[in-house]
Amino acid sequence: MPNDKMRLIYYCSALLLMLIIPRSCQGGNILVFPTEGSHWVNMEVLIKALHSRGHNITIVRSSKSWYIKENSLYYHTLTVKVDKSLGQEFISKIVIDVINFERGAMPLLQFLYMNFGMLSIFYEAHSLIAGYVSAILDDQALIRSMNDTKFDILITDPCWGGGTILAKHLDLPLVYNVRWLIGADAHFDIAPSPVSYITITGSGNTDKMTFLQRVKNMILYIITQAQNTFVIKLAYQKLCDKYLGPGIDFYQLMQAADLWLMRVDFVFEFPRPTMPNVVYMGGFHCKPPKPLPAHLEEFVQSSGDHGVILMSLGTFVDELPEDLANAIAGTFAKLPQKVIWRYKGTRPAALGNNTLLVDWMPQNDLLGHSRIKLFVAHGGTNGVQEALYHGVPVVGLPLFFDQYDNLLRLKARGGAKILTVVTVDKDDNFLKAIQEVLHEPSYRMNMKRLSRLHRDQPMKPLDSALFWIEFVMRHRGANHLRTESYKLPWYSYHAVDVFVFLTGAVLLMIFTIVIFIRCLCNTVCKRKIKRE
Repeated sequence: MPNDKMRLIYYCSALLLMLIIPRSCQGGNILVFPTEGSHWVNMEVLIKALHSRGHNITIVRSSKSWYIKENSLYYHTLTVKVDKSLGQEFISKIVIDVINFERGAMPLLQFLYMNFGMLSIFYEAHSLIAGYVSAILDDQALIRSMNDTKFDILITDPCWGGGTILAKHLDLPLVYNVRWLIGADAHFDIAPSPVSYITITGSGNTDKMTFLQRVKNMILYIITQAQNTFVIKLAYQKLCDKYLGPGIDFYQLMQAADLWLMRVDFVFEFPRPTMPNVVYMGGFHCKPPKPLPAHLEEFVQSSGDHGVILMSLGTFVDELPEDLANAIAGTFAKLPQKVIWRYKGTRPAALGNNTLLVDWMPQNDLLGHSRIKLFVAHGGTNGVQEALYHGVPVVGLPLFFDQYDNLLRLKARGGAKILTVVTVDKDDNFLKAIQEVLHEPSYRMNMKRLSRLHRDQPMKPLDSALFWIEFVMRHRGANHLRTESYKLPWYSYHAVDVFVFLTGAVLLMIFTIVIFIRCLCNTVCKRKIKRE
């Protein structure tokens, strides 16, 4: 018996050591340069998970940050004082302007406005980010503190270009939590992307395109590349020249990240080429639902067999034009279902007794509730992934940028119906769309099928992301996974120089053969003439 007791103590001690030692050995110092708004929501999920594994997290934030709290249990902060910042008011105003313009403009004018009219706003936004980065790099005490901390890695969302420059300045391995690189799908900057079947954001195309759709796709590709080049040259390349020295090209710097954690997967995304340092973690922020707060649970249960409709238009849309809000509220009032609507604007006069307005809601937990029948959404990546994870069909009301394309991916797979802000309040379109998705079983069946596909993975997306982040930390980068293609000029990447060389060689060979045959013929003819 004493020996058995001693063995038990020994095994328990060994188990405790196994639990404790890896945490102390693997814990590292991680610097994070995040983006605001809904992008911060999913970055925070990653930060909490890294903190739970024993890592020390430090966040760089602006003094005018409206989403990122200065004090947290999960991270430390380095707050940079700025006079101007890309704030919530700036973004919200853009959204409202887009809504008002789209409702009053012809389709051609909408296209021109979204692709050219907003270019100055796009540049203004990134100029504010560039000013924020300058404030960081000009603060010698702050930079000295960062260097003294000896960070192991920098994680950033490259929708803003500042994190890339900061990582280079501090000589840190770089990991992207990414969907967009500046203003375009990040795949186009890391992987081969033939526009014959890979859609451009804003095209409204799927991966099966007609000739005219491919023409539109190519035009949008050229416009997008021109926009990004314009912003990069005027906002970020100047920072590289000033703080990193001559010869550092921002575009190449951006492509040289060690690891790209993509916030999509191929249940959601159309199939396309990819690269070895791209890790797909679509839906990594999704999780099984937690119990709802008492007042929400009571409201949801009161819906009976009719169930509940959930509506949210995202972080930046607190209110809608009065007539549009009333049209939506009036439609909800005609339904037997209960409705939970995240809306901070003036209470619509047409609001029915079946609709509950809330400033905030636990969206993931509500979507996972058994009584939720439908999600009315703007098409942001986070919300679309949550709907897919929980198998809830969607009626989409996209507003701008990637939202239509996100919803289109669900529609192409039979899980969503899409309206626009131009058509939503006309001819009962909103009511018809809701009733179609509620009463046509294929929508829910297709979303449940997508949910099963998404969940059927050897490793959870968040666990996969954590493994690869720690992999980069352990090995001080992932150079062996990184392609060198980004260092090639465009004519070498597309083998134009090789094609020209081979074409010239073939033409020279043909020319030589023709000259040889001609000379041979002349010689033979001369001999024949002499004999005669």
